[in-house]
Amino acid sequence: MAQERPAVLHGLRILVVDDDDDTRELVARVLEDRGARVVSAASAAEAWTAFEGCPPDAMLIDIAMPGEDGYSFLRRVRACPPEQGGSTPAAALTARVVVEDRLESLRAGFQSHMAKPVDPDDLVTVMAHLAGRA
Repeated sequence: MAQERPAVLHGLRILVVDDDDDTRELVARVLEDRGARVVSAASAAEAWTAFEGCPPDAMLIDIAMPGEDGYSFLRRVRACPPEQGGSTPAAALTARVVVEDRLESLRAGFQSHMAKPVDPDDLVTVMAHLAGRA
């Protein structure tokens, strides 16, 4: 019998940005299973459209995407006033896990740095913390 998990992310709107379909779908499923409303984007351009339409409560952004990368996307978000989502908490998602990469993402304005492949329990914990639910 499968153990039911509490919906710690219930009602939160989370923007997931990743150019990899499998990663994006896995992350969305994990977050939705814990109660989040997930908006997925395969590129920074798609993410910007979703962000402008309704700023999320938290974001998970892949760093290495073709075209506009996650750092550039976050800079655009941070340029917005707080009432338009400019201070939305964000976690970087990347395959690059050396200390220098973690520090670079934190300096760029991310509040957290997550390694691929992402651990589902860690993902939920980080997103809950970012949204003030920890």
